[in-house]
Amino acid sequence: MSGASVPVRAEVLRGRYRGRLPGSLQELAGPVEGTVDLPLHIVWSGRTSYSLDRPKSRMTLHRAVLAEGMRPDLAAFLHHRLLAEQWPVLRRLVSPYIRDAWEEAFPELARTSAGGTTAA
Repeated sequence: MSGASVPVRAEVLRGRYRGRLPGSLQELAGPVEGTVDLPLHIVWSGRTSYSLDRPKSRMTLHRAVLAEGMRPDLAAFLHHRLLAEQWPVLRRLVSPYIRDAWEEAFPELARTSAGGTTAA
């Protein structure tokens, strides 16, 4: 069996996260306040309820949805403005495969990390 025919783990992960991306950040139209209860296919153990009004709780929700959510979950549970606001810190808390997929697809996120601003 040739090693070239076996996908490298990194490429499999990059492809997985790229395939879940929305067509645009504007598709992320989830709630901006209140409490969000995530389904078990995203968080299968521990805490499932998150307050968007508390920054640490919101950050934890974003990490979980980015890591485990499918495309419909991203649109339902994330909001483009909140994601962009938290991206400079959030990008350091998610896997490099998630970070790279999102920043390649949405360069405006990478610009927020470099001190720039994004349109809401």
